Parts: sequence; structure tokens; C-alpha cells
Amino acid sequence: MIFDSLLGAFSVDMGIDLGTCNTLVCVRGEGVVLNEPSVVAVRKGTTQVLDGGNAVGVVAKEMLGKTPGSIEAIRPLKDGVIADFDITEAMLGYFIRKVHGRRRFVKPRVVIAIPSGITAVEKRAVYNSAERAGARRVYLVDEPMAAGIGAGLPISEPQASMIVDIGGGTTEVAIMSLADISVCESIRVAGDNMDDAIVNYMRRTYNLMVGFQTAERIKIDIGSVAEFADGEREIEVRGRDLISGLPRRSVVSSAEVRDALKEPVGQIIECVTRALEQAEPELASDLVENGIHLAGGGALVHGLGTLMSQATGLDCQVVDDALTCVARGTAVYLENLSVWKDTMESDADDY
Repeated sequence: MIFDSLLGAFSVDMGIDLGTCNTLVCVRGEGVVLNEPSVVAVRKGTTQVLDGGNAVGVVAKEMLGKTPGSIEAIRPLKDGVIADFDITEAMLGYFIRKVHGRRRFVKPRVVIAIPSGITAVEKRAVYNSAERAGARRVYLVDEPMAAGIGAGLPISEPQASMIVDIGGGTTEVAIMSLADISVCESIRVAGDNMDDAIVNYMRRTYNLMVGFQTAERIKIDIGSVAEFADGEREIEVRGRDLISGLPRRSVVSSAEVRDALKEPVGQIIECVTRALEQAEPELASDLVENGIHLAGGGALVHGLGTLMSQATGLDCQVVDDALTCVARGTAVYLENLSVWKDTMESDADDY
């Protein structure tokens, strides 16, 4: 332990929000130092990362849906867990090297946020990927706990704090008290499913095939579950006509996108309701006053907090800097390893 602490003085230890859509890295005292898409470009049929191992993140995302037959742009995580072990290892290695710099003589300790509902096999995949990517010691923390800490909620107090973290692959719903999770629900429905719903709506309604990057842009620009204060909005969408096979454009409104998002948003609200139904009476009474806090990119869909408030009867608010609160929470764990380590899973537990 003493030797590990000495090594820590020379390494850049980091907290990682290993997300389906984006990976964020925090460093103690510096905040978020890396925020890049979880995408890797490889030569097709191999695990050879292009550009000498550097075709990762922003560079690789620009290739999604546009690659020739010899190249694949891969998102190695699906539904919040590792779907391609080798590609995830390459991606993590690139991000760790980018943050850790040239300190090759000592490896960093890494705190990684993971979905609360993943299996032991999926956890082992995270450990192995991080270790082979260059981590000295790996600690895992549940995403809802990291989100709650990053959002500044009083999760260590004897009162209920509720977080709904809507990421790319999973939605994590947790009621926390006394530095632990009292109630937790996790579903593999989140931002990616919203994109899927928009793709399917455009195909069904307009006979227009659009890519997932286009669907994501539609979601970000005019995605909503309630009408905008200044009225409905519109966006021009370009894709391939399913009948003629030719490129064409169309205009879609926020009201149509709202209709497309009904199913995934409805599933998320059902998950929140299930968690509330499991809360102990005293915790439920705290939530009447404390309300629900929304985090993650999906929380930024216009009107989601209002709709959730109507469904639950509780106040709902989006936390400050919702996109980074999980990553910021891992940094807090990193800064207080001696205090929090007993609440985290570590690869050292296996030895």
C-alpha cells in the first residue's frame, strides 16, 4: 500500500466515464481533460487501428457511416458494456496514453464508472481491458453513485437523494442514502434508443433512410417531449429515398420528433416509477422535498424533466453540466481513495 502511494505521486491517476457514446476522463485538480466519442477506426476484419493507433475518438466518429469497404468505424461498447474486448482495449490505451503523457515508467490508477446492472463477466471485461490498456490498479464504481457525487448531492447523509442518469446505452435510476444505493433500477434504453426511434420514424413516415449521426443531430437540435416556448421548430434532414434509392431532403418538425420519442421516453419514465415504488416510506418522504435529479446527455432532451414531474408528482431538475457529472464523480472518488475504497470494487480484491 505504501509503495502504491509512492507510485501515485509520479503517475497521473484518472477517473473514466466509459460511455457507450462518449468517454470522458478526469484528472485530480484539473477536471475533465478528455471528452471524445467511443469510436475506433480499424482495417476491416482486423483489430489494427488506423493512423498508427491514433484513429480513435473524434477522428474515428467522423468516419461513421462513411467508410469504404476496407475500413470499419466501430463503437466497441453497446448498452453500456464492452461488446468488443480488443477494440475497447485499444481505445482505452489511446485515451490513457493521451492523458498520462510520457510517464511510461509508472502506470496510473484508474477509477471507472460502470452501469449498476452489469454482470460479473462484464465487470471482468472492464478490468482486463483497463489493465491491458495500461492501468496499474483498477477500481469500479456504480454510475449512479458517481453521478450523484459529481452532481453534488448529499449522498452520504441519512436522507434520500435520487438520480436518473440517461446515457447513451443505459438509464440508471438510483435512490441513495448513507453513501450507498438503497434502490436501483437499470434499463438498456437511453440515448441510442432515441436515435433508433428517429431513424425508424423517418423510414416509416418519409420513406427516408438517415444515418445515426443525422438522427443524433435531430435529437440534439429539436428533440423534445414538450412544446418549445417559442413554438414548434423544424430542421432539414437529408438521406436516401427508400423508393427511388436517390439522395433527397425533407423537413421534419419537433412535434414529429416528439412522437418518435414516445416509446423510449415512456420506458425510461416507467423505470423511474418502478424505483419509486420500491422506496422505503421514510426515503419516499425525503424525495417529496428533495425531488429527482436528471443527469447524462439524455436528460437534455427538452421538456423531459417536466414530463417526469407530471408522471411522478415530484420536482425534477437537470443537474449542472449533466454531461460530465459521472466523470466528475469518478474524480472525487480518486481524490478520496482512502475514504471510498471500501465501497468500490477493485481488481486487487481477486488476489
